[in-house]
Amino acid sequence: MKIGFIGLGNMGAPMARNLAEAKHEVTGFDVVTAAPSGVAFADSAAEAVDGADVVITMLPDGAILRQVADQIIPVMDAGAVLLDCSTVDVESARAVAGQAEAAGLRALDAPVSGGIGGADAGTLTFMVGGAADAYRDALPLFDIMGQKAVHCGASGNGQAAKICNNMILGVTMIGTCEAFALADKLGLDRQAMFDVVSTSSGYSWTMNAYCPAPGVGPVSPADNGYQPGFAAELMLKDLRLSQQAAKVADADTPMGAKASELYARFVEDEDGHGRDFSAMLPRFEGRGRS
Repeated sequence: MKIGFIGLGNMGAPMARNLAEAKHEVTGFDVVTAAPSGVAFADSAAEAVDGADVVITMLPDGAILRQVADQIIPVMDAGAVLLDCSTVDVESARAVAGQAEAAGLRALDAPVSGGIGGADAGTLTFMVGGAADAYRDALPLFDIMGQKAVHCGASGNGQAAKICNNMILGVTMIGTCEAFALADKLGLDRQAMFDVVSTSSGYSWTMNAYCPAPGVGPVSPADNGYQPGFAAELMLKDLRLSQQAAKVADADTPMGAKASELYARFVEDEDGHGRDFSAMLPRFEGRGRS
């Protein structure tokens, strides 16, 4: 396929490179970074999408997605697929999809899970919203960039799945970190805590696969000084998106709201920026009940 790729940052660059290595013709554009190996570099977003069968975007937020959409949709070929892999608000995803469809394009929102390591290794998971035929046509590209793609329904549902998943993740990580901090103060050995919880009703991904306690369970960012696998500020972004969506949908999400509040304090007022989101554990370790 001929592919235009807009947004060649930490995630977009390895995704574009993997597509080029699979012998697709990839032309990229980014306002900051250069193109990775094998990817041609255009002078503008409009030039990058000229004649493309599929245009992939990987952008920081919904406002930038809307700006880029205004630039590229008018020059894309009818019938082409606009595949947005950014994590943005549901409203922006649906607005851009409607704009694309009105121009004779097919739109997919396909945020990812797996982080920079997954983008580099081609093992991302895609949560996809949009028309079934566009999803089928994009499947060969998902197979190159990732290990799994799930069609979640209509436009915007990919974003909905991502923010619901990550709201669970943020809430669960806080609970896991709180429990370890409490166990410490009760004199319970962390390994014993892990051995019990990881095989009992407290089982969770944050305990069993991404344990926030160093030296316990599988290797995780906690074993590397909490250098980010998934940065706390990215968790904060996703939690805020969940609360924005909850407000629009009139959904009661008190745990999501509290998790958003705690991560905001951690990232903006404490030492959480640039650390893994599991660094909530040392935060709770140093605090008493207040």
